[in-house]
Amino acid sequence: MRGFKNINYRKVATKLWADRYIYLMILPVVVYYIIFKYWPMWWLRVAFYDFKILKGFKGSDFVGLKHFITFFKSPDFFQIIWNTIYLNILSLIFAFPAPIIFALLLNELSNSKFKRVIQTVSYLPYFLSTVVVVSMIKTFLSPSIGTLNSIIKSLGYEPIHFIGDPEYFRPIMILSGIWQGIGWNSIIYLSAISGIDTELYESAVIDGAKRYQQILYITIPGISTTIIIMLILQIGNLLSVGFEKVYLLQNAQNIRVSEVLSTYVYKMGITRSNYSFATAVGLFNGVISLILVLLANKLSKKYSEISLI
Repeated sequence: MRGFKNINYRKVATKLWADRYIYLMILPVVVYYIIFKYWPMWWLRVAFYDFKILKGFKGSDFVGLKHFITFFKSPDFFQIIWNTIYLNILSLIFAFPAPIIFALLLNELSNSKFKRVIQTVSYLPYFLSTVVVVSMIKTFLSPSIGTLNSIIKSLGYEPIHFIGDPEYFRPIMILSGIWQGIGWNSIIYLSAISGIDTELYESAVIDGAKRYQQILYITIPGISTTIIIMLILQIGNLLSVGFEKVYLLQNAQNIRVSEVLSTYVYKMGITRSNYSFATAVGLFNGVISLILVLLANKLSKKYSEISLI
């Protein structure tokens, strides 16, 4: 309390007024997080009630961990968890390094105009809506009019129904994710590379280091902190898969491998109006994700002295 008494409120108010336009710029972001991130946390208690939307909490029975136990005992539990984790592990192996490699390659381009063209072209897919991307994927892979199947048929083979075959669902998700995000996600690594002292490269050239040696011993170590932080955040999303693309690519033929936690929550909550059960599954996802972030952060801090906090 003594600290609050020493605050010069007039000085604080003057400072706030002087920077009013800056605060006005961040106001939409603050409002967004309050409405869509923090306010919904109050409703997480729905997971512990047999919630009836017309009766509210007072008219709904408190059931404790009933919905969590129901989910754990569900015959679909292990399959859904496996689908979610496996898809994210594949993304971690293939999609995570892609923008790093792309940023390293872009950094090696000496022609600035060509470099800007490549960057611009690589950014474009990120700004396409998921619906458009999925439509492009379905058209490209169509058994009747798809470009890829036209090539396959011209070689004398039977067309393949890629979207309906469970075997191809995960490769489609990973490859389309790389194509859509490689350019945009490389920005943070290019920024990290631009912060490396150029004198290190000049010294390396004097010492006779070749380009690949400069990449291995200067560039990659220089952005290692950024890579580790991004990896920690990626591990935290191990149980989170982008809902839109999975749901739009999902069908009765590939449901066995395409049903993940996000689509399962949507179906339970919106389609079947089982709000309490859907909230319980979503809360389980959030808790596990938090544990994974904290664990990855602790291991990173222990072995590399790099952490988020």
